Amino acid sequence: MILVTGATGLLGSHLLFELIKSNEKVKALKRADSDLAFVKKVFSYYSEDYETLFQRIIWVEGDITDIYSLNEAMADVDYVYHTAAIVSFNHKELDYLQKVNAEGTANVVNTCLEKKIKKLCYTSSVAALGRESADKPMSESTPWDRASKKSAYSQTKYNAEQEVWRGAAEGLKVVMVNPSIILGPGNWQKGSSKLFETVWKGQMFYTKGINGFVDVRDVARIMAVLMKSDIESERFIVSSENLSYQTVLTEMAIQLNKKTPQYYAGPFLSNLAWRFEYVKSLITGKAPLITKETAYTAHNKHLYTTEKIKEALGYEFISVSESIKDTARLFVKEH
Repeated sequence: MILVTGATGLLGSHLLFELIKSNEKVKALKRADSDLAFVKKVFSYYSEDYETLFQRIIWVEGDITDIYSLNEAMADVDYVYHTAAIVSFNHKELDYLQKVNAEGTANVVNTCLEKKIKKLCYTSSVAALGRESADKPMSESTPWDRASKKSAYSQTKYNAEQEVWRGAAEGLKVVMVNPSIILGPGNWQKGSSKLFETVWKGQMFYTKGINGFVDVRDVARIMAVLMKSDIESERFIVSSENLSYQTVLTEMAIQLNKKTPQYYAGPFLSNLAWRFEYVKSLITGKAPLITKETAYTAHNKHLYTTEKIKEALGYEFISVSESIKDTARLFVKEH
């Protein structure tokens, strides 16, 4: 029996489909207010028999911040995929991010140890890696630098990784993936999927920063393969290509049949934007669309090497162009 945390998110829902279509017995952790219709919609993207597949999921109510619910969820479970996390680049949410991302992961690790789980697959992020110079790709061995500028999200994902490695030191078999920016069909109002909504409404500005991008299907498939392998106590960067935000936004606009971004938003304009969003958030009470951290990242060049995962699994990634094309097709179908 398998347990998946974060099962109603972009990656979690795709991981559920990957496991269910492979005839695995799967429990999925959900909060009381989780929207399961989203998961069913994801299943419908990839199978005409999605209703039957969806009904095979065993839903259990709980939360990774509640260790008692984790104890109940892991009853009769052999393998755990831990994808649950909060993604936010608002420093005001540091305490909340620490509670969910780091302390929640500690709860998962401790329960896995207590329940003698056979193996844990943890979804980290490239945000938890150390940083290299602009022209040098980051690898799994790039050292973490506490003195460098880190977002609240990066800090808490790094802290979560330390909990996973502690579990490994205490005898838990673990494997970890560090995805870059994940692309795929999901909640068009949240996370990276919202980029398609933004471009659909008209995105006229671009930045020259570079980052890694990867299709959500690749991340789910790699996690499933790693879990079944003999690989343990290792982590792997999971990323298809290093591309500029301008390239990605332009490709999205082309596939959505919208105008491509025309104007370069330099650091000065970006700084004005995040300050405007900050004031706006104080007035409206809504989370800012742009934060100081995201404005800073938009102009940075973050390159990643994926030689380790390619060598370990011989895996060939879906191109970013194909990923955007497939996701845009589903987006247009719903709009």
